[in-house]
Amino acid sequence: MRVFGYARRRMFFLPLGLLSVIVLAFLLVNALPGNPAGVIAGPAASPAELAGIERRLGLDKPLWERFTDYVGALVRGDFGSSYYTDRPILSEILRFAPATLELVVLSLTIAAVLGVGLGVLGAYYKGRSADRTSRLVVTTFQSIPDFFLALLLIYLCFYLAGWAPAPVGRLGLMDEPPPTVTGALLIDALISGDMRTFRSAVAHSLLPVLTLGIYYSAYFARSTYASLVPALESKQVEFARACGLSERTVLAYAFRQARTPILTYGGILLAALLGGAAIIETIFSWGGFGEWAIDSILQLDIPAVQGFILAAGVGTLLVFTALDILVAVLDPRVRYD
Repeated sequence: MRVFGYARRRMFFLPLGLLSVIVLAFLLVNALPGNPAGVIAGPAASPAELAGIERRLGLDKPLWERFTDYVGALVRGDFGSSYYTDRPILSEILRFAPATLELVVLSLTIAAVLGVGLGVLGAYYKGRSADRTSRLVVTTFQSIPDFFLALLLIYLCFYLAGWAPAPVGRLGLMDEPPPTVTGALLIDALISGDMRTFRSAVAHSLLPVLTLGIYYSAYFARSTYASLVPALESKQVEFARACGLSERTVLAYAFRQARTPILTYGGILLAALLGGAAIIETIFSWGGFGEWAIDSILQLDIPAVQGFILAAGVGTLLVFTALDILVAVLDPRVRYD
């Protein structure tokens, strides 16, 4: 029951965090240099045309009044509309977010499997050749920037070897997308039973997922190594070996001690990638949340940028809150008072 009280207290801080995100989203966007009216009207616009656009968009109002209008609209569930497409921002977020979530979940799965495997290998064979090899691999993965790794994989796997399709999006240019149910292309293709589209989506997902999976596996590997080495050298593991337990069982006990830091890293990376995969999305024309945000920033589309910051901030708050509660459930050393 104490963990429910802890979870309730953690949930109590969500509104305060949400208010901070709203203020940050408004102030950051309105501090951006440039005039959206000038971008919309073009360089040949007259001062009267600029003034008319500013009046229509509400940019002529004082900052405090614009903030009050913004918060009031959010309370009504209105995130505003794009300056360029006139589409509601909330519908745009719901349209682009599933593609990013699909990419992030697949990438983190690859990163966790590969990184934890390398970390366990190095920790179990500490000081031996397997440890040195795993550390070399991890250092190599972490030293290559993700955008350079993406370009390298495109050059090797698409241009030279022809193993992967062209980086033109989530599907080929001639492929028809399945009916939208969840927005996640792989799931929608399975729901509709369109295996041809599913195979095409898997093929087009291969390089971006591998790029993020390989790059972020280094973080999982280092976290696993740093937490598993003390666990393998602990008194509990020595006692388990003295009792004649198999090495697989001993390793399972040690891994149970080390799972909290690994899980914490996973949650942090999940929150970071919700808005941090924008460069990879742009390189592979993924059409996700991050790519939409970059286009909005370049166009000075203030409502879209505010919506991106707000959605990414809320997602981060929810992930960190869920992570705190999950760690408290798994780790009895966490204090609830």
